[in-house]
Amino acid sequence: MLQSKNSQLLFIVFLLLLLFQAPPLPATEVLSLTKGQTVYIPAYSHIYHGNKETPLLLSVTLSIRNIDPNSSFTVTAVNYHETDGPLVKEYMKEPVVLGPLGSERFVVPQKDNTGGSGANFIVEWHSEKPINPPIIESVMIGTQSQLGISFTSRGQAVQQ
Repeated sequence: MLQSKNSQLLFIVFLLLLLFQAPPLPATEVLSLTKGQTVYIPAYSHIYHGNKETPLLLSVTLSIRNIDPNSSFTVTAVNYHETDGPLVKEYMKEPVVLGPLGSERFVVPQKDNTGGSGANFIVEWHSEKPINPPIIESVMIGTQSQLGISFTSRGQAVQQ
């Protein structure tokens, strides 16, 4: 009797999982090809935790990934801005070419809290011909005592 009830319960759980399962995402998404963009990427040099809003410092890695398997593009600017908008740091001394499937990274150390909780990057890139736009994201990670956190933010094109 107990085994029969367990079987029925498992069957009901299985049906509920099927019923409430999220639809699968399509593997083929039509990408808009472009010759360049200005991209805004959220970043956080720290976040707040606890009832006293204690800041937890984070290291920030900006990752620029060329997802086009056949074409290169040139990164012309990587600028880091603080919460209120002013420029904190220009990361590019000269343009960098990212080959097909190549990537580049820029790091804000964990001890650098100049950006604040509303920091951001502005990245500018261009190519000779229309290509798949790159994936540009920030990865934040930090630890303090026994608390550890990590998360990402994806860039948003603000100008073609």
